[in-house]
Amino acid sequence: MKKILVLLLVGMGMQMQAQFNTFGRNPIINMETFQKQRVHWGYYLGFNFYDFKFDYKENFPDEIQVDNTTSFNVGLVGNLRLHEYVDLRLEPGLYYSQRNLNFPGFANPRDQLREVKSTYIHIPLLLKFSSLRTGNIRPYLLGGVSTSLNLSSNYNAQDDNSEQRFRMNQWTYNYEVGFGIDIFLEYFIFSPSIRGSFGFNNELIPDNNPDSRWTGNVESMKTRAVFVNFTFH
Repeated sequence: MKKILVLLLVGMGMQMQAQFNTFGRNPIINMETFQKQRVHWGYYLGFNFYDFKFDYKENFPDEIQVDNTTSFNVGLVGNLRLHEYVDLRLEPGLYYSQRNLNFPGFANPRDQLREVKSTYIHIPLLLKFSSLRTGNIRPYLLGGVSTSLNLSSNYNAQDDNSEQRFRMNQWTYNYEVGFGIDIFLEYFIFSPSIRGSFGFNNELIPDNNPDSRWTGNVESMKTRAVFVNFTFH
């Protein structure tokens, strides 16, 4: 037991020393030349929070309520160095989401609720603006545009909400802004980031009846989303 305790204490001491060497007052500089590469690659895992922003033709007290859920995303990163502080990034990924729409004025739950489950192929093209590196830490800002292909849009379906089918356009176009931080570890770079995505185009396909109680008063429906990604280079 004494030997095990000694080994545990030694291990904890080495771990604390490694953390101090990475983030202490005079840290050992990890991967000093990595970001000087012209091109490098990585991957990310993360969470997303998708929402809708509705605009209406006429304002009524009762509006469509959106209940969003937390879903996940995964993708790849291609990074092109343009300047010491500027990079161009392509981050294609697969994003899953679910938004529940509650339509007012219906007594029947089947008419009131629409579960909008989406699987997106999301393709952002972003500029990354990095600050000066301090030890093994380097904050950055992100901004750019993206497009998303909704594989679950029902865009070509003939049935509409009167048959319990909610329809959306297949393609979405967005602008994105966010920030993050590069943490240089001994063998890789860990980059947590948070980013907002804001849709340009109307995604709603109206019901066949122009006076539909579901879509008749909707002028536009645009995606709003927050992405929390953990990137590894």
